[in-house]
Amino acid sequence: MVFVCIGIVKKYSNFVGSPIFLNGSQINRVEALWLKDPKGVEAQMHEDFYRFVSGSYDRPRFVLHFATDAPLNLRCLLYVPEGKPGLFEMSRDAQVGVSLYSRKVLIKNKADNIIPQWLRFLKGVVDSEDIPLNLSRELLQEGVVIRKLRTVVTNRLLRFLQERAQKESETYLKFYKDYGMFLKEGIIIENEQLHKEEISKLLRFESSTKASGEATSLPDYLSRMQPAQKDIYYLAAPSRELAERSPYLEALREKAVEVLFCFEPYDEMVLLQLRQFDGKPITSVEKEMRQMKDDVDLNSMRKVRLKFVVHLKIGCFL
Repeated sequence: MVFVCIGIVKKYSNFVGSPIFLNGSQINRVEALWLKDPKGVEAQMHEDFYRFVSGSYDRPRFVLHFATDAPLNLRCLLYVPEGKPGLFEMSRDAQVGVSLYSRKVLIKNKADNIIPQWLRFLKGVVDSEDIPLNLSRELLQEGVVIRKLRTVVTNRLLRFLQERAQKESETYLKFYKDYGMFLKEGIIIENEQLHKEEISKLLRFESSTKASGEATSLPDYLSRMQPAQKDIYYLAAPSRELAERSPYLEALREKAVEVLFCFEPYDEMVLLQLRQFDGKPITSVEKEMRQMKDDVDLNSMRKVRLKFVVHLKIGCFL
């Protein structure tokens, strides 16, 4: 019975402000780190708390610790693991690693409704005083407050990752190598184009104007587009070598048009789902070249037809 009581307290009331004693010993000793000022939390404190909430033995790769008062009262502490995701974590059946609290009281462990499923690799805690302690299961799934919370947390995380990509490019590229699949999944399953494009800012591709192994982003591609260029071009190929030898690439190189390379089969599917970025259509080089060939063939047919018509008219007057 004692162990049952300890388990219940540690699961639901581990972080409440008042000490809880059982048989003369305090059993709620873990500090609610997410309520502290982020500037006052040391790296070792984050490592210890990360291991507590995740049940892992690695350390956090990135730490997002923030608080907001509008549109919701929110205290949030999220971790991106240092270790690579396992096969189970890659599965869409895997549970999310973020718990929902209200005033330090657990509302739901592994709350899959407060972050999108494609962010299931995150570990941590979200606490909001705007969530009632007696929140029903229906409101937990569909409530307005939960939807707002989900939007705020997701947008803040995307902005955080974009900042890391700018300020810690090498560290971000290592993260992208390990966790980029989750971002691509997000583009595929999100319904709103605006959400797809926000996630797509985090994508990285090799390019025809960059050295092998050097990655670029869609916003950077846009900054280098030719003045008259209307489309973002990509080429799907199994390797850089094959991409460089493609006759489709050579045709655009002659026009000084940059082409993004898709080496993974699902990369092209992601771009097909994205469709456009910042108003610019995303177009396969092969499709563009076939269209150009069709236009050339059509123009040739028109010229032949015109010559034939002229020849007939001249023949009528002879």
